[in-house]
Amino acid sequence: MSVSIRLARGGAKKRPYYRIVVANSRAPRDGRFIEKIGTYNPLLAKDDPKRVTLDGDRAKHWLSVGAQPTDRVARFFDAAGIVERAARNNPNKAKPGEKAVERAETRAAKAAEAEEAANAAANAPAEEEAPAEEVVAEAPAEETAAEAPAQEEPANEGVSAEAPAEGAVDAAPAEGAETAEEKAQG
Repeated sequence: MSVSIRLARGGAKKRPYYRIVVANSRAPRDGRFIEKIGTYNPLLAKDDPKRVTLDGDRAKHWLSVGAQPTDRVARFFDAAGIVERAARNNPNKAKPGEKAVERAETRAAKAAEAEEAANAAANAPAEEEAPAEEVVAEAPAEETAAEAPAQEEPANEGVSAEAPAEGAVDAAPAEGAETAEEKAQG
């Protein structure tokens, strides 16, 4: 039978209280246990002496018989000076996953492109300002020529409203404009 030294939860909802117990490793967490060797109250302050209470002699006995403490209980034993616990080191824990690395690379590439474009824009405005002014000077002349025919639309006098000429496309009248039928009725 493998024996472990672990925490068994007690207390109310959102108010945990743990017993440090020696139990069969296959027994349920809060189920049967062999012996209670201490308590742990996480709601107390970290420097409170009642936060963790241990029976050190019984803990040493169970460790000598081969009981395996859980990580949390091993931390309590280390703090109490019962057993020296080797610090864990997992250097890969803090490394981001594959997708996070890909996202970071694309973000860096976009930032580099934006910085490059900003540098190019900072160097190029002195050269591009002169042509931009010329385009602005030419634009009003073109607009006035384009607006003149739009204002004066030729009237189709020989074409009746009922029968459009061949090849003519029916155009919907603009809002507010009355069709020939509406003028006749109205």
